[in-house]
Amino acid sequence: MQGLVLFLWLFASGVPAVELPTLQIESPPELAAVRDRLQAIPPGRFADIFQFLGSGPGLPVRVELVPESSVVAHSVQPWIAGFAVGESSLVVLFPARSPGYPDNTLEDVLRHELAHVLIARASGGGRVPRWFNEGLAMEVERERRFQDQTELFYQLVKGGETDLRQLDALFSGSQDDQIRAYALAGAFIHDLLQSYGPASAKTILARMQQGASFDTAFMDVTGIPASSAESQFWRRQRIWTSWVPVLTASTTLWLAITMLALLAIVARRRRNRQIQKQWEKEDQQSSE
Repeated sequence: MQGLVLFLWLFASGVPAVELPTLQIESPPELAAVRDRLQAIPPGRFADIFQFLGSGPGLPVRVELVPESSVVAHSVQPWIAGFAVGESSLVVLFPARSPGYPDNTLEDVLRHELAHVLIARASGGGRVPRWFNEGLAMEVERERRFQDQTELFYQLVKGGETDLRQLDALFSGSQDDQIRAYALAGAFIHDLLQSYGPASAKTILARMQQGASFDTAFMDVTGIPASSAESQFWRRQRIWTSWVPVLTASTTLWLAITMLALLAIVARRRRNRQIQKQWEKEDQQSSE
């Protein structure tokens, strides 16, 4: 039904319908039920990703469902629920693992990894920085959620500014490092597309397919280098990076705790006075 609605919307808006590639989902017998559930997803559910990235149908995308007992599962960190090999049109999923941020469900993971394959195709196999690749996959995977905003706020409180080079390195770090990397990359790409329009990402990838490097394509589309876009992003976050340290400083917390203690003392004394008055009233009544 969703695929039909999307097709009708594309037709009504004058946008040509997207020709979708085939998803070839493979699994061992013990994961057959998961395979059947993923195969039951209407192909139109993924049409928005193709439309957003401007990727053609191309070769079928192979989706492998891998059990925890496999060598591949043992070679990947246990918090990773899936990964993609874009140049091979391959998506690998670990159904036994509970998806962590930024995904909530196995379908989220599939959409995210499929986006990586399509980014590779749309860029013509050119080198796309990890922060752009992951942030863009988050953007097309689903709508931005309240969880993304709260995670960003937490990361600003926790660590402040991180440049793009450091951000790329975080994706190869610990689970906490990767969560921070996803939160910042997702927020940066969301901010970038808000500033330059949703089609800017597709245009950057299209320029890369024509032979331009990422830095050149980014400059051609936005008019500024990625480092300047990064600076603009952090300036827009300055309301948080300026006030959050004040709100979380030890002195501020001490003052807040002191104020709460004083309010509790005032409330307790007021309550004691009311009790005392009630006792005095009862004593007067008993003496009459």
